[in-house]
Amino acid sequence: MLAVFHGNVANAPQELCSPSSRPDERKPGLQILETFTAQTPGAVRLLIRDVGGMAYTHHKEALLRPRSFASVDGIFCMFQGNLENLATLRQEYGLGKSITEVMLIIEAYRTLRDRGPFPPDKVVADLDGQFTFILYDSTNKNIFVALDGEGKVPFYWGTAADGCVAFSDIPEVLESGCGKSFAPFPTGCYFSSHMGLQSYEHPLQPLKPILRVDSQGQRLGAEFEVDMGKKDLKKQESMHRVGSEANWAESI
Repeated sequence: MLAVFHGNVANAPQELCSPSSRPDERKPGLQILETFTAQTPGAVRLLIRDVGGMAYTHHKEALLRPRSFASVDGIFCMFQGNLENLATLRQEYGLGKSITEVMLIIEAYRTLRDRGPFPPDKVVADLDGQFTFILYDSTNKNIFVALDGEGKVPFYWGTAADGCVAFSDIPEVLESGCGKSFAPFPTGCYFSSHMGLQSYEHPLQPLKPILRVDSQGQRLGAEFEVDMGKKDLKKQESMHRVGSEANWAESI
């Protein structure tokens, strides 16, 4: 699967863009999407005006980590993997037994966007399983992307030539489209338009970039890991002020 978003809805960390990338190594975001669709059997593409697009296929998907797509009321979501506590989550959100993982992500997001009972880190931390998802909410032009804490589902992100941020479970797609400006997406983390990159496993800890180089000593896009030696005091203060009436949409 592949998703590409313009800089007006997604600003990737500067460290993800490698200073070693040559102009001819990177493509514009929509060109990456078009190439993926043209070269991937059975690929389905969705273009979102002035925002970017998504594409996915069932070709060569892992048997235990299938890909899926759903759209409800202007919320578009791609999901890969499985949730071991899907039945429990259905009950928690008052959903029927026919609700799949991708639909649960949409309904959980929509419920919490409108009612705001929990911070986003708790919502994602409650997902038990091997998963990654990419969600776009056209109502408030917000993207929400997350990867499980074990990283059993391969997942990567990078920056395109025109500043778009791209997400994919296929590293070759981003390597050919983003050149050296791509990296594994950090495990146990989420990325949103409003809050950037955050750890949901350690919500009070900041993330720090880790230098990556190739076999020729050229810098690649940075990886990110939790800095356990520091605490984000602003985040800690804001969490203390968050109550049951907090609006989840404003924090993601």
